Amino acid sequence: MNTHQVRSIFLSDIHLGTKACQAENLLDFMKNYSSEYVFLLGDIVDLWSMSRGGVSWTPAQNTFVQKMLRRARHGEKVFFIPGNHDEAMREYVGTSFGDVMVVHEYIHTAADGRKYLLLHGDEFDQVTMHYKWVAILGDMAYNLLVRINIYLSWLRRTFKIHGYWSLAGYAKRKIKTAVNFIFNFEDAVMHHARELGMDGAICGHIHWPAIKEVDGLTYINCGDWVDSCTAIVEHPDGRMELIHWGVAQQTQPLNLPKPKAIETETEAELTV
Repeated sequence: MNTHQVRSIFLSDIHLGTKACQAENLLDFMKNYSSEYVFLLGDIVDLWSMSRGGVSWTPAQNTFVQKMLRRARHGEKVFFIPGNHDEAMREYVGTSFGDVMVVHEYIHTAADGRKYLLLHGDEFDQVTMHYKWVAILGDMAYNLLVRINIYLSWLRRTFKIHGYWSLAGYAKRKIKTAVNFIFNFEDAVMHHARELGMDGAICGHIHWPAIKEVDGLTYINCGDWVDSCTAIVEHPDGRMELIHWGVAQQTQPLNLPKPKAIETETEAELTV
C-alpha cells in the first residue's frame, strides 16, 4: 500500500460512541495518510448521545483511539480542540493525554507561511450557544436522518445502485433555513479570523465540508465522519486539499498564489 506523506491532517466531527460513526472508513483513510501534525477539531467523542444512553463503541472506534495515541507517542504532533459534543474536555485545556495536547483554539502556520485559525466553531452557532435544548433536538433529528441513510445505503447496495447518496445532505441543500444557517456560520467564522489577522480558518461543527476563498481569506471546513467522510490535508508545500473518502475517493484542491514573503516556520501558536 502506498502511503501519502502530508504535512498535516485535519479531522472533525467523528462522533465516536455512536452507531453513525463511520470508523471503518476513517481507519482506512488514516492507513493511507501519514503526517507531521494531526488536528482533531472537535466532536471527536459524542458525549451528548452517550449521555442519552445511546452508547455504541465498536472495535473500529477503539482502534482509532489507539492509533491516535500511537501516532502521538511516535512523534506526530496531535492536538485536540473540544467541540460542543465533547465540551466536558474543555476543562482540560492546557493539559495532555497520552501526548495529545488539549487546546481551545490554535494558530497553525502552514508550510507556505499562511496562518490559519483552528477551531471547532460552535461558538458561532447561535442555537448551540443560546438555545441548547433546540440544538439537542436538532441533533436527535439529524441522527435520525443519518440512521435512515444507513438503511438506504444498504438497499442501494442490495439493488446494485452505484454511488453514494446522503439523505442528511439532501435535506441541508433543500431546506432554505439550513442553507442560510451554513452561510451565516461561515461569515461569522471568517469575521473572527479576519479580526485576528489570520489568512484563513479551519473548522468543523456544521457537517458541511468546504474549501473556498471568502473575501481574500480561506474558509475550510473538515466536514464529518458520520455522513460526509471527509478530511483536510496540508501538503508539504502548504497546499490545502479536501479529501472525500468512501465509495469513490475524490479530492478538491485549493490552489492559492504564492505569498509575497514566506515566513520561516516556527512553532504554531496557542491561543486561549
